[in-house]
This record gives sequence, C-alpha cells and structure tokens, in this order.
Amino acid sequence: MTAKECGHQEEEEHRLHRQLFSLFLGTIVLILFIIFLIFLILRPAKPAFVLRDATIYQFNASSMPSLLTTNMQVTLSSRNPNERIGIYYQKLDIYASYRGQQITLPTLLPESYQGHKEVIDWSPFLYGSAVPVSPFLTGALEQDQNTGSVLVNIKVDGNVKWKVGTWISGKYHLHVNCPALLVFKEPTGGIAAGPSMKIQITQHCTVDV
Repeated sequence: MTAKECGHQEEEEHRLHRQLFSLFLGTIVLILFIIFLIFLILRPAKPAFVLRDATIYQFNASSMPSLLTTNMQVTLSSRNPNERIGIYYQKLDIYASYRGQQITLPTLLPESYQGHKEVIDWSPFLYGSAVPVSPFLTGALEQDQNTGSVLVNIKVDGNVKWKVGTWISGKYHLHVNCPALLVFKEPTGGIAAGPSMKIQITQHCTVDV
C-alpha cells in the first residue's frame, strides 16, 4: 500500500469517527431536548406544605448560662399538586429554629414517594437539650414568653426527585420554612418537663426547590 493510499484510509477513518461522534452528540441533545420539552409542558408545581399542630412537652431557657431546652412533636403535611408528576422525598431533615438559630437536632423523616394529588403526613419529635444560645436570644426569648407567645420556625431541608412515567429526574434541593406561633395559655417563663400542651396552628409554609 502506497503512502498516498494509507493517508487516504486514515482520513476516511477520521471522517467516520467524526460522523459517529456527531451522531452520538446529536442523539444526546435530542433526548435532553425531549425531556426538557416534556418537563416544560407538564410544568411541575412545588409540593405544598402545611404545619398542622405542635405539642410542647418542654420549652424553657436559662440565662446563666444561656441554654434552651426544647422537646416538641409537630404534625406536618405535604400535598403533591401535580396530576402527572410524582415526587420522591429523600434525606429530609426537620428541625426548629428561633430567630435564625437552630434550637433542636435535625430529625430524619422517612424517605417517601408521593403520587399524583397525594397527601403525606409526618409527626416527628424535635429535641434540643440545653442548647447554647446567645445572651441576646435568651433576653428576647424571655420577653416573648412573658407576653405569652413565641414565634419559632419549623424547617425542612433535603432532596426531591420528579417522576414522569418511568423517567426520574436528578436531585433537587428542597427547603421548607413553617412559621409556628406558640401561644401559651398564659404568660409564663416556659414549659418545664411535665404536662404537655397541644397548639393548633394550620400554618402554610414557604417552599423553595
């Protein structure tokens, strides 16, 4: 085989490789475009979360040193508003915060699949034993308790996946924020370990995906 024939053969092979690569790339782009188009047509809506109630077993602070102990159970509902899209919930952590500071340990919610228009209820316990807080927060908390109400935030962080037919999307970060106004029967310095107090809330939450 002459050098000219050898060079011609290599050029043909390179051209074939470029054509195969272009075909492969075009197929990938087409598949992604179809998935994006389907996703756009279906217009997936964020799940709707509602904080139903909170049962307070312990909620009291000490000023020397500045420590806060919290023991409560909350009922949280999630509704899938989509008619053709299912939702997978993965690694959802729920915790309570006060004025931007986390006051309980995160509690892991069970992984769940939520079908079309389906509602899921969770009733986790939230614990925070002698959590150090800044003196500023302790003073603000004492004032709130003396007026008979404390505003805390029940937050959820985790991942969701969308399911359309047999196709399942990648992970999306889910953040839920539920303001919870804990109204005590009378102004008090807090609830020590003892009789529990259940508070009906029914508060709609903000959801970011």
